[in-house]
Amino acid sequence: MSSFHLIDGGLSTELERLGAKIQGELWTGRALLDDPDLVLQAHRAFALAGAEVVISSSYQLSRQGFLEVGLTEADADEALRRSIAVAREAVAGTDAKVAASIGPYGAVLHDGSEYRGDYTVSQAQLEDFHATRLAVLLEESPDFLAIETIPNLVEARALAQVLKGIETPKWFSFTAGSADLLWSGEKIEDAVAEIAGLSNLVAVGVNCVNPEFVAEIAGRIKPLVAAQIIAYPNRGGTWDSANGVWLGNKPREFASWLPEWQAAGVSWVGGCCGTNSLDITTLSAALAN
Repeated sequence: MSSFHLIDGGLSTELERLGAKIQGELWTGRALLDDPDLVLQAHRAFALAGAEVVISSSYQLSRQGFLEVGLTEADADEALRRSIAVAREAVAGTDAKVAASIGPYGAVLHDGSEYRGDYTVSQAQLEDFHATRLAVLLEESPDFLAIETIPNLVEARALAQVLKGIETPKWFSFTAGSADLLWSGEKIEDAVAEIAGLSNLVAVGVNCVNPEFVAEIAGRIKPLVAAQIIAYPNRGGTWDSANGVWLGNKPREFASWLPEWQAAGVSWVGGCCGTNSLDITTLSAALAN
């Protein structure tokens, strides 16, 4: 890989561009169950757009979530494994790698908790939750672990415990409601301190944040870690969990943020909610120029 890395965009947004309707408790996981070929098509669109890494559809998959919709724990584990297999099939013949999405506990609550960070579960419960999912995903040997959209200190602390001794290359990505605080109201610097010592940590940063916060957050993180800085923000706006939509998305061309992010030290870049393969194409072109 080069010194600058391009990852993919929002999987749900790309699936919607391709005609899927993303809703319900399992989110993109439902598309994986109902139409895995469409998920494959979305991943492949990102790889062909220039993404060096595509992120699996496992963000919202868990035994807990499957039980809530009448499926089984075995169904959940099979879906986790399939999320990696479909992504790997999608990038066949390209140079793109596959990252297993390790989404936050809040995502399986399907009430927008990852954008509040107000969990009522203990660190031990969070460790059990993540260890179970992680063990299944690791069976499929993903190239990277994408620990993403982490909104509070307790989950960062829990994940740091679960990830001890796991040598798969990984990035750790927080989500924040401002340029200095996680959604929980805790300092970004304190969260970074919880995970900075993880082995094979290739990048640390943020995802699904407003693009305008990226540069300042990158500046806060960079002195604290030896790893590179990653940012894959959303297009801007606010998540309406009641209706399952983003409100107030920014019309600005996504790639126009790139010089600002690069100047702040970001060297892994991509997009999250509201961005699709067309945005990754423009980012790829901007990097080439």
